[in-house]
Amino acid sequence: MAETRVNGAYPFGEPDVRTALTREYRPVLHRRLSGAVRPTPEEPLSRHAIVKATLGPILRLMFRPRVEGAENVPGTGPVILAGNHLTFIDSMIMPICLDRPVYFIGKDEYVKGKGVKGRLMAWFFTSVGMIPVDRDGGRGGVAALMTGRRVLEDGKIFSIYPEGTRSPDGRLYRGRTGVARLTLMTGAPVVPFAMIGTDKAQPTGAGFPRPTQVTVRFGEPMEFSRYEGMDRDRYVLRAVTDSVMAEVMRLSGQEYVDMYATKAKEAA
Repeated sequence: MAETRVNGAYPFGEPDVRTALTREYRPVLHRRLSGAVRPTPEEPLSRHAIVKATLGPILRLMFRPRVEGAENVPGTGPVILAGNHLTFIDSMIMPICLDRPVYFIGKDEYVKGKGVKGRLMAWFFTSVGMIPVDRDGGRGGVAALMTGRRVLEDGKIFSIYPEGTRSPDGRLYRGRTGVARLTLMTGAPVVPFAMIGTDKAQPTGAGFPRPTQVTVRFGEPMEFSRYEGMDRDRYVLRAVTDSVMAEVMRLSGQEYVDMYATKAKEAA
């Protein structure tokens, strides 16, 4: 499929450059995954499993998620899931579509509440895989990056939204390079994914979500081992990040905006 140009140029760089970054490793990665075992579920009595067993059926009933490409997520070992971010419930729906537990960064304010309600919220969010991090401080980005690295080094799945925040208008915004740093530091493959329809279930500013069918689409794993040790090269980081975002755009069908979502929100 021919790629759409934006303002006369390819939004993620020339196709031949991206091909060198991604397709070169696809045969190698497929050989690695060909003998992979089925995903191993979490321990049956873990907090994560209990919450998933109770909340999962409710979410499935409300949103009837159509899952495509779940077989692209490796059954074992570290994996980076990188996708678009439309609304709050993205982080609740996507993990129930996989057998393996998924960990992600969340604002520490979610676990700082006082009283019974605060303790229940903290228990819930940490049980569904959220790792609280203070992202508002000057070192918030570094803390989030190091947290993701520890999760991956433990052989687990770490989910990240390269846009850095929810899309203000349903379009796909420029990705930040944290996803590239993680894959180059750890060697973990990146599996792009797309959330489709969650913004209709919970529009911006809406409270409780409404029942709406959504789609969760996982793309083929991407590996960048050729650039191991180059996690400080800003040109490599940008090329890897743009390569991932190009796949997210293809999976989601969203319009791409070559601008950070935070800047768009500030300008609104």
